[in-house]
Amino acid sequence: MTRILLIDDDRGTLLLYESILREEGYEVSSAANGPEGLHLLKSERPDLVVLDVSMPGMDGLEVLARILAIDRKVPIVLNSGYSSYRKNFLSWSAEAFVVKSSDPSELKKTINEVLSRVTGQASQRSASAG
Repeated sequence: MTRILLIDDDRGTLLLYESILREEGYEVSSAANGPEGLHLLKSERPDLVVLDVSMPGMDGLEVLARILAIDRKVPIVLNSGYSSYRKNFLSWSAEAFVVKSSDPSELKKTINEVLSRVTGQASQRSASAG
C-alpha cells in the first residue's frame, strides 16, 4: 500500500486530507509541524509527502530542504493557500505545487500524477538496467 505523509499545522486540514486519501486507498500518517514530520519521514519512509508551506516555527520550505537532505528521492507535493510561494526557488525542488482549495480534487489528481510519474521512472530505470 502506498504511504503518504501529511505535514500541516492546521488540524482541520489534516483530518480532511487523511479521510480523503484513505478513501483513495492510501496509508496516511500526519504531522502537525515540521519537526514531527521529519521524525515520521525517518521512521516510516513514506512514498510521498504532502507539505504545507506556511507553518509557525519551521516553515514548509525549511522542512522541504531538510527532507531533501535526508532522502532526495521521496516526492514532495507542496500544498499552500499562498500561490506566491510558487515563485520561491526552493519550492521548485518539489515535484508539484497545489494551491489549497475547498475542493480536494486537484490535490488528489496531483498526488496520483506524481506517484504515476515516479513509479514509471522507477520501472523505466529497472528495465534499462536489465
